[in-house]
Amino acid sequence: MDERSPSLIRSFHILTLAVFAVGALACTGAAALAQSGAIMIPMNKAGIGAPPADFETSRTGQGGPAQWNVVSDATAANALAIEQVSTDKTDYRFPLAIYKPVSVQNVEVTLRFKAIAGAVDRAGGIAVRLSDPDNYYVVRANALEDNVRFYRVVKGRREQLEGADLKVTANEWHTLGLKAEGERFTVTFDGRQLYTTSDKTFSAAGKIALWTKSDSVTRFDQIQIRTLP
Repeated sequence: MDERSPSLIRSFHILTLAVFAVGALACTGAAALAQSGAIMIPMNKAGIGAPPADFETSRTGQGGPAQWNVVSDATAANALAIEQVSTDKTDYRFPLAIYKPVSVQNVEVTLRFKAIAGAVDRAGGIAVRLSDPDNYYVVRANALEDNVRFYRVVKGRREQLEGADLKVTANEWHTLGLKAEGERFTVTFDGRQLYTTSDKTFSAAGKIALWTKSDSVTRFDQIQIRTLP
């Protein structure tokens, strides 16, 4: 006959469940954490000069391949940033750094970006609901054109859905945000809401990506992903 008290048995069961939950989270990593709330994408100092961990590089359009590296930047939050370093001047060329661990439909992504250089373009953006490099939504800010525009990219073709004209200074950090909730999309810049718009083209869950255009050399920092109901 088991003489242990009911409270002791309950405590044992609770401890067992807690250990199982911790183990499950450790196995599923950032993806599981992202599905339960918000994550800030970490950057590893040991990876300076190498592609960022957990990202897949690709591009939309023509031209050479994208090249994304972790770089040192004393003005970044942890003195590290992700930079698109290729200076290929092909105009219809959109480098992507796709974050592999997370696929989500409703999400809010915020980050800081700094447009360093570019003769054809000096742009930085956020892509969501990306099913492949030719199909997604993207918001981007451009320091040569001084505007923030929202597009859908369908079969590699970019179509503007909304936009706002405002000063986007080069070589300074700015914050950019995109919230996707069903058919509704909200864009913020430097903490201020610019506009909302609606579109039904992509309704399924998809990847999140960093985005640039042509020869833009752009840095990204403090990348936060918050899943929404």
